[in-house]
Amino acid sequence: MFSLSNRNALITGAARGLGLAIARGLAQGGARVALTDIDADGAEAAARTLRAEGCETTALKLDVRDEADFQRGFDAVAASFGGVDILVNNAAVTPHRSLWDITTAEWDEVMAVNLRGCFFGCRIAATHMRERGWGRILNLSSLAGQQASSVTGAHYAASKAGLFALTRCFAQELAPHGVTVNAISPAAIRGPSLDELDEPSQRRFLATLPVGRFGDETEVAAAAVYLASDAAGFVTGTTLDLNGGRLMR
Repeated sequence: MFSLSNRNALITGAARGLGLAIARGLAQGGARVALTDIDADGAEAAARTLRAEGCETTALKLDVRDEADFQRGFDAVAASFGGVDILVNNAAVTPHRSLWDITTAEWDEVMAVNLRGCFFGCRIAATHMRERGWGRILNLSSLAGQQASSVTGAHYAASKAGLFALTRCFAQELAPHGVTVNAISPAAIRGPSLDELDEPSQRRFLATLPVGRFGDETEVAAAAVYLASDAAGFVTGTTLDLNGGRLMR
């Protein structure tokens, strides 16, 4: 039911962190995966690691801020794999800054990567997938887009909140065409972003989690595998929370 055999996936921001973990999970599920990132060397290194684990993967540089570049990258993967069945919009920047110190340039950069880039990806993939009559689009949001937090910047929170609305808009548009669009909303996951916090901040954060531990990247990857599979064909326009009980709804 959860097999991804003969499925082709493209993941943005896949050189490290959650992007790489999701790529590994999809590949272990049987999918061919394309790791894309603005860091071309990082994406290729990550792809080599997955190949050494027996995964079928490729890598290419992709700047999600540039619609033409996104289209070129998507088309290249589609041509190489014979189509794209799964798109994971994961690329993001996560500056930690007081709302009083956010510059206009930084605000625009965060929105360009986190929200506009996701819009480009959804629209490009939607055109391709609806013609094929099957597809899965997964947008990586965050708990920061659901409740205020002193840990993340206001621009990051606003961009991630926007992803929920964007997800629902595309889900409604694509539902008649066999394409589902869902958001994954993680928080308190071990990885690069959490590691940037000092130890006292991590302890305070941990104290807010009912499960009493931080999450693991593999748990986010498992959620992605489910939503990308045939088992989730009746799930669209929704948000899957992975936050250790920090937000219950």
